[in-house]
Amino acid sequence: MHPLITPAALAELLATDHPPVVLDVRWRLAGPPAKADYDRGHLPGAVFIDLDADLSATPGPLGRHPLPGAEHLQHVLRAAGVSAGRPVVAYDAGDGSVAARLWWLLRWAGHREVAVLDGGYAAWTAQGHPVTAEVPAVQAGDITVEPGHLPVLDAEQAGKWAREALLLDARAPERYRGEVEPIDPAAGHVPGAVNAPFSGHIGPDGTWRGAAELAARFRELGVAEGKPVGAYCGSGVTASSVVLALEVAGVTTPEAPAALYAGSWSNWSADPSRPIATGAQPG
Repeated sequence: MHPLITPAALAELLATDHPPVVLDVRWRLAGPPAKADYDRGHLPGAVFIDLDADLSATPGPLGRHPLPGAEHLQHVLRAAGVSAGRPVVAYDAGDGSVAARLWWLLRWAGHREVAVLDGGYAAWTAQGHPVTAEVPAVQAGDITVEPGHLPVLDAEQAGKWAREALLLDARAPERYRGEVEPIDPAAGHVPGAVNAPFSGHIGPDGTWRGAAELAARFRELGVAEGKPVGAYCGSGVTASSVVLALEVAGVTTPEAPAALYAGSWSNWSADPSRPIATGAQPG
């Protein structure tokens, strides 16, 4: 399954006898809770998944959105109707940066048939597709979560990759440079990391850029064949969209994916002994 799906293609699938599971993962960093958006209107049949409660472990030294435990994630996914062999489509408000977290988790858990809705809820409604406030009745799924199907970096590995391979920082440039830090204990970036803001994946119309355009962007950032690449962000959420974008671009493959530093800056900056670089250069 291609990692992105258009609203038109999803609408066709929803009209078949075997529709995919659709999961609404809208979320806001600073609130209010996005569940209210779901209650007002969502894609037909969509089930709401909460990033903080469902797709993350308890915040702490490992970061603001640590990876959930396998048992917890399996419970969440089964309750949402996810089963082995049944495709899943995740969507957020628009740019796919949050939906990519669920895409990544499903792939990490061994479920290959998953895609992110290109343009999210905004594109779906802009193209005139129906929405509803009706909460669907869900038949429990049978997915078995088997962690480890995508590579994960810890802080020590991330620091090494930034020096010896390529580590992409998906945050906004001003956070990368250390000019502002609204959330985490310290400002700056992992020494050696290259800034690759996730917003660069999205075109002017709010949908994802094409494979060739993304591939050219990643080449400019230093991505090269045979060179290991990893990604991080503030808390490991939007960095998932970098992993997805690399696959869309054809730079990586499902068999040789990019690595994710899941703890990201919220983990790195929690330890004052770790080095920090500032400014526009990797350092």
